[in-house]
Amino acid sequence: MKVHLKALGCRLNEAELEQWSHDFRAKGHAMVPDHEDADIVVLNTCAVTADAGKKSRKLMNRLYRENPESKLVVSGCYATLEADKVAEHMGVDLVVPNPQKDKLPELVMDKFAGNVMPLVAMEPGESSLFARGRQRAFIKIQDGCRYRCTFCIVTVARGEEKSRTLADIIAEVQRLQEQGIQEIVLTGVHVGGYGSDLDTSLYELVKAILSETDIPRIRFASVEPWDLPDEFFALFENNRLLPHMHLPLQSGSDTVLRRMSRRCKTDSFRHLVEQARQSVPGFNVTSDIIVGFPGETEEEWRQTMEYVESVGFGHLHIFSYSAREGTKAARLSNSVEEAVKKMRSLEMHQLAERLKQDFASSQLGQSVPVLWERQRIEGGKAKYSGYTPNFMKVETSVSNTVLLENRIVDTRLSAYNAENQSLTGIVE
Repeated sequence: MKVHLKALGCRLNEAELEQWSHDFRAKGHAMVPDHEDADIVVLNTCAVTADAGKKSRKLMNRLYRENPESKLVVSGCYATLEADKVAEHMGVDLVVPNPQKDKLPELVMDKFAGNVMPLVAMEPGESSLFARGRQRAFIKIQDGCRYRCTFCIVTVARGEEKSRTLADIIAEVQRLQEQGIQEIVLTGVHVGGYGSDLDTSLYELVKAILSETDIPRIRFASVEPWDLPDEFFALFENNRLLPHMHLPLQSGSDTVLRRMSRRCKTDSFRHLVEQARQSVPGFNVTSDIIVGFPGETEEEWRQTMEYVESVGFGHLHIFSYSAREGTKAARLSNSVEEAVKKMRSLEMHQLAERLKQDFASSQLGQSVPVLWERQRIEGGKAKYSGYTPNFMKVETSVSNTVLLENRIVDTRLSAYNAENQSLTGIVE
């Protein structure tokens, strides 16, 4: 079979695509980059917001319309929360809810390919990642979350926490490195809670990856700002563990955080950021902010603005709150008017841009190892983009005879382009 995989939403959904791709290829099936060429199209949906649900439905429609002959398989959070609706959706041939995700390739092969072994087996070392134009790999280390933030539908869709074993993750890292992958990203729903069901921890996992593999670069996706031990940031003394973490704050007001049922107060969050920055100079902390959570007063909003500015972030994801059916927050009173949310969102975006420029400017003049990822040819020059260890985007221009793709090269950071939000690098 020719299989096309597509994901909406979070890095975890991307990591699951990597796992499925490997499993399909291991059975001899081919991965194709275009859904119109596929016999099987697998869509990993998102439901983090109501808009994400709409995008999932629209994409199901488009995938069916543009390739009605293929079998459409739908999984992910939207498919789990609205399983009956998705099953009845025109063109959908199979729904795989989150609890069965790990078996998706097996379920698809049983339903659409029988149990016949394909003629062509997967060549050792063949990488689905490069076929998709990627130099880094997302590794799903766990699923689910034992906490229940009042705004979050994902914990409902993903269920209880379930961690992969250390041995399983180490084996995947080693396999990816053999395929030429330079950088891995550890991802999950509650990354900081890894190992709670296995009598281990994220700290022990990272130590194991550092000691048992030689993968050059290790990152984290989003990590909730709790469950990290005091000694956690000492791990960053090893420069293979890259100095960037996305720690979702959501609000700079303790009273709003209580209504959100967040397990982190502003003082403890600030302490976490200080630990990170003390571990490595230039440590980049990025975060999320929800604007207009139910009951958010002008005073609480002022607290958030002042707190965000005082902490400083390299980047912010800013979301205007929208009620999500099935969450506790959807039942809260005192909703914030849309006009107020828009005004506050604009204010936060302006602050976030200023903070990002300040952080980028602090990096200028440094020489750092950049993993170069993409190439395009313009005017006889090769244009590359890549990322610094602290996850700042960099662009450079070199002779088209110079090959940088998937190489880690020392690069001097010379300028910041605010328009495309990237640094300019000079390869040394």
